[in-house]
Amino acid sequence: MGEINTIGVLTSGGDAPGMNAAIRAIVRTAIASGLNVKGIMRGYAGLLNEEIIDMDKQSVSEIMRRGGTILYTARCKEFMTEEGQQKAAEILKKHGIDGLIVIGGDGSFRGAQKLSALGINTIGIPGTIDLDIACTDYTIGFDTAVNTAVEAIDKIKDTSMSHERCSIIEVMGRNAGYIALWCEIANGADGILIPEKEQFDEQDLIETILSNRLKGKKHHVVINAEGIGDSNRLAKRIETATGIETRATILGHIQRGGSPTAKDRVYASTMGAYAVDLLSGGATNRVIAYKAGQFTDFDIDEALAMKKTIDEYQFLISRLMVMY
Repeated sequence: MGEINTIGVLTSGGDAPGMNAAIRAIVRTAIASGLNVKGIMRGYAGLLNEEIIDMDKQSVSEIMRRGGTILYTARCKEFMTEEGQQKAAEILKKHGIDGLIVIGGDGSFRGAQKLSALGINTIGIPGTIDLDIACTDYTIGFDTAVNTAVEAIDKIKDTSMSHERCSIIEVMGRNAGYIALWCEIANGADGILIPEKEQFDEQDLIETILSNRLKGKKHHVVINAEGIGDSNRLAKRIETATGIETRATILGHIQRGGSPTAKDRVYASTMGAYAVDLLSGGATNRVIAYKAGQFTDFDIDEALAMKKTIDEYQFLISRLMVMY
């Protein structure tokens, strides 16, 4: 690997609160180290279109408190082809970009992996509200997203209580149930549906709701993960089986937006600075991670081969809390 003079940064996949904090840290850490920084707009799609801009300290001023990403993000089918990947590598070299930092999820890291194989020095930063990257205990945006969901569920519970209803609340997470699990523990719920526990028994949920109603509980909440879905039909089935008015609420993309929490700002900033340090030190094909209370890094190949499972103890706690 040659000397690093210019670093490129892009955000890819779904946006996540805290991405801007990571961008800011990358730009300012790199400049403090005497490096140039180029921002690549709209992810890999923007890279293929050569939407590349120079960045300085002022270009990232006052962005840390903003949700989303100032570099924008997009999906790109062309980049999934060998021809697209080769073209992307040639464009990076054409613009003098010696190292690339990719902020995104596992799909974004696969892109970084391909570019690394083509001779581009790459570092990945986990940016996804889903918390579904196996090598790390933290991903940028999860803390903000789950706090947004918790606040929304508290508000729904107020009206559910007033009308003595059952509420089915669907939270995001793609095929992962971490937001749902945290919300059940944080908000209190009569049940949870997550992709990691496919043995869900709907009749058991109905019996729990009826049992809690007999004990005096006047409203009920069920947290449903996006990967399960079908919330509206589930609400109708529960209402038919219990006789309790049941409404479904899908929180949707409200969970992606908003000003990032302090944790997302600080952790994202740390990961951004760490990524620059890794590139400057000669590393490539690495993913930043937060593991066992420490910031660290893994080989991208190793990280993508890992499988993430739900925290069984947290799931046990969630089950113990459902009885009224």
